[in-house]
Amino acid sequence: MARKLGTSSLIPSGFIIETSLERDGHLEISVRPRQTRSACPSCGRSSRSIHSHYWRKASDLPLGGRRVRLLVKARRFRCNSVLCGQKIFAERLEHGALAPWARRTQRLNLIVHHLGLALGGRPASRFADRLMVPVSKDTLIRTVRRFGTPSPTPPRVIGIDDWAWRRNHRYGTLICDLERRRPIKLLPDREPATAQAWLSHQGQVEIVARDRGGGYGLAISRGLPQAIQVADRWHLMENASRAFLEAVRKSMRLIRRSIGVTRIDPELLTAAEKIQYEGFLRREDTSQAVMALFNDGISIKEIVRRTGHSRGLVRQITRGLHTDVFRTRESSLEPYLEWLDSRWEKGDRNGADLWRRLRRRGFKGSLRVVGEWATRRRRAEQTDAALRRLPSARTIARFMTTGRDRLTKSETVIVAAIESDVPNLVAARSQLEAFHAMIRTRNSAGLADWIEQSSQGLMASFAKGVQRDKAAVEAAVTSTWSNGQTEGQITKLKLVKRQMYGRGKIDLLEARLIGAP
Repeated sequence: MARKLGTSSLIPSGFIIETSLERDGHLEISVRPRQTRSACPSCGRSSRSIHSHYWRKASDLPLGGRRVRLLVKARRFRCNSVLCGQKIFAERLEHGALAPWARRTQRLNLIVHHLGLALGGRPASRFADRLMVPVSKDTLIRTVRRFGTPSPTPPRVIGIDDWAWRRNHRYGTLICDLERRRPIKLLPDREPATAQAWLSHQGQVEIVARDRGGGYGLAISRGLPQAIQVADRWHLMENASRAFLEAVRKSMRLIRRSIGVTRIDPELLTAAEKIQYEGFLRREDTSQAVMALFNDGISIKEIVRRTGHSRGLVRQITRGLHTDVFRTRESSLEPYLEWLDSRWEKGDRNGADLWRRLRRRGFKGSLRVVGEWATRRRRAEQTDAALRRLPSARTIARFMTTGRDRLTKSETVIVAAIESDVPNLVAARSQLEAFHAMIRTRNSAGLADWIEQSSQGLMASFAKGVQRDKAAVEAAVTSTWSNGQTEGQITKLKLVKRQMYGRGKIDLLEARLIGAP
């Protein structure tokens, strides 16, 4: 039902307008409180005895595109309580329209708070100027901090994951309420003890989704022993794929032998390939020296001390992760190789001319890429033994896990040769496909058999990890909960952190991330 709009409705409730005028481009409105009494802040007793008056200035919401300043005729009251030590006090306004000592009304302060939550300091300050609410960037940040973080509803299902303050140097922990899809807590580090201390006060939590790192699993086991742990499905599938990639890297020498590219003639190499080949020879000397010590029963720690190599390098060598001769990547010429081969067969042998014609076809690479390809083809034709390049381990892993109908003829030949001569790698691929199928079909019935079959072979290390975390893996396969929502909140946290150029402390990050509606 429509009703008449009075002028008093344009100002905060609890005030009566006395005068109003426009001065220096803004509205100046004189008001007085409606209330006739006020409660003493010390004893709480209400008083009507007025001692004196004074004027307060406060900013309010803009009106008609102009800033508004309220001149409040505030009063001081006498406290009539005999036992109260405060005899005179300034009145407290009803409904918190204007807090003691405040220079902005409560409703304007709420707008400033939400601007700070959404945009941070300097961007919010610029936007506030356009809204006729001039406020500094420091005031915005102080307002966000003063409002703090609201207390969340006690969660039943949570997700926990780490995020980077500074990648490879310092990390924090984010905890998310998966049912309400909201972050509820930021922890300053990712130490198990810190997470355990917070979890131990959350006895109502029933399910915890996490990644496959052991630190959070240990913290949950100690802090919430009754909770069900759920490993993240995406991480499980990614870890399985990475384990297969490591299996391919361990088998690169056998793959090279099966494809028939074991012999390398240094005379056929380009300048860039010669640098890679010389580095391979140095790595081979290092590998042989490390493996000789390892085969003599010397510990990894002692090998590190004797050779001076890093512990990570020594562990890679002893685990069989030898690098291949050429650290090849997928070439930018791949989409154009068929056209290049056809032009080469027709007698177009000038690398610069081929590069210019490729540029017209959309090729974005440099002249050097096409020049090296032409040099390699020319040298191969001048000798009886042509140099054949082996694809990288990542490329071979992609070939072996892609359907045959989506491979080219040459790729199919490579896969067929590997399947014929490297049966261990074929078995590893079957184990990978079986594990992915379990997760996709949400059927954990064959998990125990899969662990037993995969405990020997190239996927043994991954299978042992699944065995240690078997309960969480089974829950990941059968449960509807996953840690994807937590990952999404971490992406939002990164955006907020970058808005503040990485300088926001944890209380400000938490207020902006969790306090935002």
